[in-house]
Amino acid sequence: IVPQVSVGFGVDFPKKNNIYTGYMLYWIKYVTNNKYMDREAFINNRAKVYEKLYKEGIAFNKLDSLDGKKNPVFQKWLKHPSYDEFWTKRVPYKEEYKKINIPILTTTGYFDADQLGAMYYFKEHMKYNPEASHYLLIGPYDHGAAQNFARRTINSQVIDSVANMNINDVAFEWFDYVLKGKEKPAFLKDKINYQVMGANEWRSAPSIEEMSNSKLRFYLSNVENEEFYTLSSNKNPVEGYLGQEVDFKDRNVWNNNYYPDPIITEQIGGTGYCFISEPFEKSILVNGSFTGALQVSINKKDFDFGVTLYEVTPDEKYFHLSYIVGRASYSTDITTRRLLTSNSLETIPFSNTHLVSKKLEKGSRLLVYVDVNKNPFSELNYGTGKEVTKENIKDGNKPLIVKWYNSSYVEIPIRKE
Repeated sequence: IVPQVSVGFGVDFPKKNNIYTGYMLYWIKYVTNNKYMDREAFINNRAKVYEKLYKEGIAFNKLDSLDGKKNPVFQKWLKHPSYDEFWTKRVPYKEEYKKINIPILTTTGYFDADQLGAMYYFKEHMKYNPEASHYLLIGPYDHGAAQNFARRTINSQVIDSVANMNINDVAFEWFDYVLKGKEKPAFLKDKINYQVMGANEWRSAPSIEEMSNSKLRFYLSNVENEEFYTLSSNKNPVEGYLGQEVDFKDRNVWNNNYYPDPIITEQIGGTGYCFISEPFEKSILVNGSFTGALQVSINKKDFDFGVTLYEVTPDEKYFHLSYIVGRASYSTDITTRRLLTSNSLETIPFSNTHLVSKKLEKGSRLLVYVDVNKNPFSELNYGTGKEVTKENIKDGNKPLIVKWYNSSYVEIPIRKE
């Protein structure tokens, strides 16, 4: 089989790291309104309904009624905010992967909104069935390109020429190899096959872990660095933090613009904090998924966060590399919600970030942007500890106060040549 841009049901859709997105309602309508695909219902009125929900502070579980009528599928899904049996019995789960022994070619992209789903299946299959004949093909593609044919430009970014291929042609070449005994496609040299952006080449590795052979750890320092703060390779022995206040009643402000469109921008910033490293003395390969841990203190029981990773090019442009949006109360276990203790130092680990491969030129720097997630595109976590889908603007009388401590860090996987 060739699963392309596979949705991870319960993992990255209809919620991403346990945060429901408004998109879910319109996808449900798209595929259930009639025997085919209801394109009109998928597109029409969506932005207006998102804006109304956000502007008026209506509870997320009213999104369907706001759009016209209650949707039973939408309401059923909302009853399972944790990754529970409702989700796991609809996909292969744990030991069940041992039974999957047919050859598989998974395709996804660095900018595929469902990359986390595709990678979830691949990782779980390799974890429980390490000898499985499962190949991964990943490159600078979005959701459409990784299941069809590459476009020369993705979100205003021109891709490397070697990545400009018809993904479906690749799928049939692979079928010929598996089913007809023809020659193996040349670029499938190992289990992981990835295009290195900026190097105009494909590379292979036996596992995701072996894509990299080193890590760079950077701390989110509270020391200013020109217009930003310092992304430091050394932990400050003196504890410090940066404070952020988020007013849930202010609906003229959005927090956490993390989506990679466009991929390259000339300006950056927002309601959160930017941390920038020193320039690299030579080019490096960022290969894999970055991880880290946020050390925070909040005055509530929960919050949703975003961490976005950029390359700052020598000509001062910002190249979007990877990101995560997550819910603090699920950061250690997506199956069980653990509320935070108010005004107490908490550790929020994160790892489910988008995988990427990019050659950073000499003189480039890394920039990490952190923020609270508050925007019209997903449910809004007011931090009361109640079911988030039922919270509304009345639960936001008290602003959220976040202290981002300088012991927070990110780890960037790199490939040393």
